[in-house]
Amino acid sequence: MSIAIDRLVAIMDRLRGPGGCPWDREQTLHTLSGYLLEEAYEVADAVASGKGEALCEELGDLLLQIVFMARIARENGWFSIEDVADSISEKMVRRHPHVFGETEVAGAEEVVRNWEEIKREERRDQPEASVLDGVPAALPGLLKAYRMTQKAAAVGFDWDRPGDVIDKLKEEVAELEAEVRSGEEVSINRVRGEMGDVLFVMANLARHLGIEPETALGETNAKFQSRFRGVEKRARAVGRKLSDMSLEELDALWNEVKAEGRRTQL
Repeated sequence: MSIAIDRLVAIMDRLRGPGGCPWDREQTLHTLSGYLLEEAYEVADAVASGKGEALCEELGDLLLQIVFMARIARENGWFSIEDVADSISEKMVRRHPHVFGETEVAGAEEVVRNWEEIKREERRDQPEASVLDGVPAALPGLLKAYRMTQKAAAVGFDWDRPGDVIDKLKEEVAELEAEVRSGEEVSINRVRGEMGDVLFVMANLARHLGIEPETALGETNAKFQSRFRGVEKRARAVGRKLSDMSLEELDALWNEVKAEGRRTQL
């Protein structure tokens, strides 16, 4: 494997070096950040597809971005790709004392608690450090809510049972409904705030149920997309436009597509 990684590093050195690729030579850490996020999402799409070949390709694209950024960092005199690998290796050993040391754990939940405790110990010389440090600001909203509540739960700030979270969700939905139904002129700012509260509790509930909300929503988005395209296909088959059809007609087509999908899964 070292030979393959060395080859990729050498290719990047050639692209960034004198006489290399003009486009690659113009890139900066800031211009690459967007590509890095895009490639990470494409990896997630490949995972969802269940296709190993696609996942291999997308992981390669993501690895390229890492090697690319490490090359620029080396040009700035900061670190090399070897430093990146050494750093994460040391961190993984340090944060897995139950594997590389003598610590014993009862299960995955205790591993997570120990992980957070080790991180806090690593930041002991940073008195202003927060438990929530390390949650990227650029994370999608649902995933960010999930990660923040995960970190808060590691220090005991959490509901005891999923049922408690459901009760809180009902409370937040009621507040949203009251805002929408208020006799006063609806304030979009207040409605947005209440909607945000509902989504935040939903992310918390997903965590309690062991479900990553961004992935769950992505799967539902894909299901909706597939079914809606099925509705469009059926409408075209009878020479109709969706915009000319009644809601009852659209619902009928939707239910047909939904039933067909269930039959194909049997």
